[in-house]
Amino acid sequence: MVVTAELGLRERKKQQTRRLILESAARLFAKRGFELVTVAEIARAADVSEVTVFNYFPSKEDLVFGRMEFFEEKLISAVRGREAGESVLAAFRRPVLDGCKDLAMEETAERIVRAGALINSSPALQIRERELAASYTQVLAQVLAEGTRMTPDDVELQGVAGALMSVHRALVIHIRARVLAGRRGPKLVAEARAHATRAFARLDGGLATYAIRRA
Repeated sequence: MVVTAELGLRERKKQQTRRLILESAARLFAKRGFELVTVAEIARAADVSEVTVFNYFPSKEDLVFGRMEFFEEKLISAVRGREAGESVLAAFRRPVLDGCKDLAMEETAERIVRAGALINSSPALQIRERELAASYTQVLAQVLAEGTRMTPDDVELQGVAGALMSVHRALVIHIRARVLAGRRGPKLVAEARAHATRAFARLDGGLATYAIRRA
């Protein structure tokens, strides 16, 4: 019990440190822009060492995307944990559509505005965003290969993973543009859901019965 409590406390401290670093970075980026802020300044603002910052975030770019990566991980988990009778498309589409409701919250819109402004102003962040999308596409291909005789580099798996992730990424970019243009609330939610539904419907013909999990 003592060991378990210590591990739990250690994990909470790690999460607190990670959150503090992200919040400190976000404040500095919002005030001065991504390019002009150094990791050393972020470390001082969070009252940690530069080494600690890099232990949590391998690059400065990851300080911007640290909060965003979670949703891609949620998509991967949904596909990996799909129930018997559920296709990859259905499992992937569900969290995307469910996540649209969060767009009604002003806090979500503000976060998108801050991140969108940073990304649009920084070529380095735009490159990193594409790299992250590519890496999650590869992870999705690996998940699709589980339980089959195919390898993750199989062209079919790469195509399916790429199609699904491309719809998600296109929706993210569209939502970002609409929020930066002033769209908010229920109208934004309805618009996002409509675009996602229409885009995924285009994949239904080929993927509706693809990789359905057997009982």
